[in-house]
Amino acid sequence: MNQPNSSPAPDQKQLLYFADPMCSWCWGFSPVIMAIAETHGERLPIRPMMGGLRPGTDKAMDESDKGEIRSHWEHVQSGTGQDFDFDFFERDGFVYDTEPACRAVVTARGHGSVQGLAMLARLHRAFYAENQDITDAGVVAKLALEEGLDEGNFSEIFASETAKQVTEADFQIAQRLGIRGFPTLLAGTEQEGFALVTNGYQPLEALAGPIAQWLEDEVT
Repeated sequence: MNQPNSSPAPDQKQLLYFADPMCSWCWGFSPVIMAIAETHGERLPIRPMMGGLRPGTDKAMDESDKGEIRSHWEHVQSGTGQDFDFDFFERDGFVYDTEPACRAVVTARGHGSVQGLAMLARLHRAFYAENQDITDAGVVAKLALEEGLDEGNFSEIFASETAKQVTEADFQIAQRLGIRGFPTLLAGTEQEGFALVTNGYQPLEALAGPIAQWLEDEVT
């Protein structure tokens, strides 16, 4: 069984992307982070870190919760143009626990940051645009299969105590760094530390230049 934690070298330049699969602004930011990944490729790995929006929630959503969350979704849709399936709000008894989906990203990340980022993007689309229940282990295993991961191996690791511990470690890192909102993007190396790129949604045009300049500064 593979370990659900694949870390880059200490001197590897990278972006740390603190997000949550059930964070609507992170869904809005998904095209931005994927465009950055496509542009810079292996030169600048993007490591998805799970912030933990509502981990461990056990209370089913009531009508007040639905109204509040729906207003967030409408705001994100208006601001980013991302698709949302509002049939989600017809669900009864849904528990908005983000830990399982975060753990799914951590499990995929064990195969590398690229796989982790791809899994995060797939979970986002499944939840927000396709009204799939990504708190369900069977659903996330099928999504992992779509992303080229072995479904059985994924499910075994996903259910392991190790995966739960690594996911909790992500949450603790976010708390220790004082990160309260998602998406948050940091740039740097494990060896030299990280600097804030953005805390909150930004369009690609606001980030592309500074990231490109930072990379250029690193090699000059």
